Amino acid sequence: MSETKDNLLAEINIPATESFALLDTLDAADHRYIKDLKINVSNALRAQTLTEKEAILLALAVSVNQKHTRTIDSLTELALSKGATDAEITEMHALVSLLNANNIFYRFKHMVDKEYYNTAPAGIRMSIMMNPVLGKEFFELASLTVSAINGCEMCVTSHEQSVKNHGATEARILDAIRLTAIIKSLIVLL
Repeated sequence: MSETKDNLLAEINIPATESFALLDTLDAADHRYIKDLKINVSNALRAQTLTEKEAILLALAVSVNQKHTRTIDSLTELALSKGATDAEITEMHALVSLLNANNIFYRFKHMVDKEYYNTAPAGIRMSIMMNPVLGKEFFELASLTVSAINGCEMCVTSHEQSVKNHGATEARILDAIRLTAIIKSLIVLL
């Protein structure tokens, strides 16, 4: 296989010796897409508005959301090497789980748009949102990215505003969303 594929896997802490049928097929058939994907992953993980640790934690959130065990393992190891704590990594797992519940619930409310559903309390406990280990701004940023993956318009709108209210720039938000999209596109091939 190509050096580009090896470098792509290295970006997410996976040894070049590992094989992934779809990625290997694309690599053998047309190196252009693999080259683009490698550049996109590399650039997204090094976005100017995200620290290395934040970028890896967001990539980990994508992996957890997609239930992709191999990248969960590799990105957890990489996050630890970039200074993430066990508590921060655990919080990312909890965040993804909570957002999956919220995204379904609020997407339903938005789609149906009936007064009863819109005024009834959610009844979903969210205590980890009150004092997150990762800090409010980053917790909201990660919540925004998971909501974007899961397609909850109501949650995306709410978390985007909350992230800005906590001091994030639109450039930081866009970098996080770009990273999320690119990591999800990579996971499709692994």
